[in-house]
Amino acid sequence: MLPVVVGEGIVQPIYVNKRPGVDIFLEKVGKLFEVVIFTASLSNYADPVIDFLDPTGIVRHRLYRE
Repeated sequence: MLPVVVGEGIVQPIYVNKRPGVDIFLEKVGKLFEVVIFTASLSNYADPVIDFLDPTGIVRHRLYRE
C-alpha cells in the first residue's frame, strides 16, 4: 500500500503488486539498455509506484501525461 496525493492535501492509499521476477528483469535489462517508463498517469500518482517498483534507480527517465 502506497500513499498518493490526489488533491490539495488529500492522500489516498493505493495498492501495488509486483509481478514475480520483475526485480530480476529490471536488473538484467538495466545492464543492457537505458530503461525509460512512460505512463499516462500524472507524476504525483506514478512517482510513488515507480519508486516502489525500482528502489535501486535502474529507471533512468520517467515520462508522464503532463
